[in-house]
Amino acid sequence: MSGYDFDFFVIGAGSGGTRASRIAAAHGAKVGVAEERHLGGTCVNVGCVPKKLFTYAAHFAEDFEDAEGFGWTVGPRRHAWPALIANKNREISRLNGIYERLIAGPGAEIFDSRATFLDNHTLDVGGRRITADKILIAVGGRPFVPDFDGREHVITSDGAFFLPDLPERIVVVGGGYIAVEFAGIFNGLGAQVTQIYRGNPFLRGFDDDVREFLAGEMVKKGVDLRFDADVRRVVRRSGGGFSVDLKDGGTVETDLVMYATGRVPNTGGLGLDAAGVATGRGGAVTVDAGWRTNIDNIYAIGDVTDRIQLTPVAIQEGHALADSLFNPSGKTVGYEFVPSAVFSQPEIGTVGYTEAEARAKFGALDIYRSEFRPMKHTLSGRDERGLMKLVVVRETQRVVGLHVVGPGAGEMTQGFAVAIVMGATKRDFDATIGIHPTAAEELVTMREPIPDPVPLAAE
Repeated sequence: MSGYDFDFFVIGAGSGGTRASRIAAAHGAKVGVAEERHLGGTCVNVGCVPKKLFTYAAHFAEDFEDAEGFGWTVGPRRHAWPALIANKNREISRLNGIYERLIAGPGAEIFDSRATFLDNHTLDVGGRRITADKILIAVGGRPFVPDFDGREHVITSDGAFFLPDLPERIVVVGGGYIAVEFAGIFNGLGAQVTQIYRGNPFLRGFDDDVREFLAGEMVKKGVDLRFDADVRRVVRRSGGGFSVDLKDGGTVETDLVMYATGRVPNTGGLGLDAAGVATGRGGAVTVDAGWRTNIDNIYAIGDVTDRIQLTPVAIQEGHALADSLFNPSGKTVGYEFVPSAVFSQPEIGTVGYTEAEARAKFGALDIYRSEFRPMKHTLSGRDERGLMKLVVVRETQRVVGLHVVGPGAGEMTQGFAVAIVMGATKRDFDATIGIHPTAAEELVTMREPIPDPVPLAAE
């Protein structure tokens, strides 16, 4: 150990830090982990886990209505927000305990304290001076709220998970997946929701067909989408509630304003300067292909590097890093075909390139696209449609993008992602027998590509 207290010290016990610490400990390293808040990090406590539970809750409103078309008589119903919060808190507490066992089980030592750098091998952990041979930064990110008049009146997604009650009117500001998901959650649970986004449409970085299709479906469900709009100020009203004044002169009256305008690396106050660690845009820790910073013994993974802000990516990175440091196996992480889901209403599942990205990288494409009414709604009567899209490189016929909007889109996409990572072609899709009747079979039964777009010069 060359005189250090630990072989490997991890700052942050989120999903990535937890995986790295327990794999390193399992390989025989002496490992320490510092977490100043709750074990499990953002995902477990104020991210994907409680968000998915809230999404389930929101869907029941439509499920009750849909049941009537199948012969069920559903009586009076109401939603008790405090009960949802209490049950969610109990589940998160259970998961915190699981994470503690995951870390401590292989022998890592947990410090319920903040850790800051004193130099590249030394940390202040809750007032205790600790040294380590190798140090991992896995502190994740935090919500970003821009400066504007009335900023003190708004909450972020962190606060949304602990509201004492559900307001009648809610404004959600932002156009990323968190904003879209919460707009659907609040709307499904009965609030009057207005979503404000300065662009048009939302979900920048997703396939354009998906963005436009989801916007149309959300409007049908009752969300008031305000694109090309930006907030000038938020004013508290003396009688209660707030006025959201827009830069175009419009005003939205509301009981709650939630900002979901992105997340930034949570590097403030870590003492990175004392260790000489370089950062980039927004405070993101700069790393090479092996997650090493500019300081040889210091590494970083997950959202703090601002590469791909997804929990499974951080987990894979943590595992691969621990292996490379303490039991080299050649394990790597591929970033080209990372599947993801947006738990919007309806849901999005996606893997690979958008159509625009694929045209820029591969040139000529074959695009297969289908819109349809989910079978469930032939009896429910609900006006909800689904979208399926395949992006195929014309020359090789490799499928490089798959995009789904509809019920179960995330579950569906996970399976197809395996095929796409393995290099499946459109012929492989065509040779696969569909499961009938399912929505997923549409992805293996689309036969004719849509016509190529007309070049602008020929219009």
